[in-house]
Amino acid sequence: MKKDLVIFDLDGTLLNTIEDLGHAANYALEKNGFATHSMASYRFFVGNGVRRLITRVLPEDERDSDTVDMLLRDFTEYYDEHNTDFTKPYAGIPELLMDLRDKNVRMAVASNKYQAAVDRIIGHFFGDVDFVAVEGQKEGVNVKPDPSIVFSILARARVPKAATLYVGDSGVDMETARRACLDSVGVTWGFRSEKELVEYHAGAIVHKPLDILDIIDNGLY
Repeated sequence: MKKDLVIFDLDGTLLNTIEDLGHAANYALEKNGFATHSMASYRFFVGNGVRRLITRVLPEDERDSDTVDMLLRDFTEYYDEHNTDFTKPYAGIPELLMDLRDKNVRMAVASNKYQAAVDRIIGHFFGDVDFVAVEGQKEGVNVKPDPSIVFSILARARVPKAATLYVGDSGVDMETARRACLDSVGVTWGFRSEKELVEYHAGAIVHKPLDILDIIDNGLY
């Protein structure tokens, strides 16, 4: 079936955000007397929301809720001021979004990043893109791979599942698509490996953003 809506993950799919996330987490760790981590290690910490990120970067015996809350406040304070310092769209993403617009394919964003940061970052980098919905993490709503925010997007867009494609860079994303009963595309330019995408049963795997256009035009298989 022709795809009328593409739902994109944000971090690792549309934008390379890893350095700004890493610097914010290291700021919170250092401020509170904990060891920091290399930027390269952060690709394995992210993907399940900021609270899980903070939990993962702490020593295992320091992951109590009070400590996580303390670091989360410091992380958020820093990240709110520095979330576009190093972040940038992946090569080919702006062109992909414009081509989808020209094909009258609607677009949306489903992220585990907290909503305020998602709104700021989308406005900064993609202010000229008319997304049908931009969904981030909200209080009381489960994060991906729970499909709740995907269902919210589908309800707002009023597009059937069969006409929707979900695009992401991680096993969390592929599992989200599976739970939502959507066709999925895994991208290899993000934070996780192609092996992970295969293990989580990506419907298709692409290596360049514009490859998604071929799937829109010709289907997954």
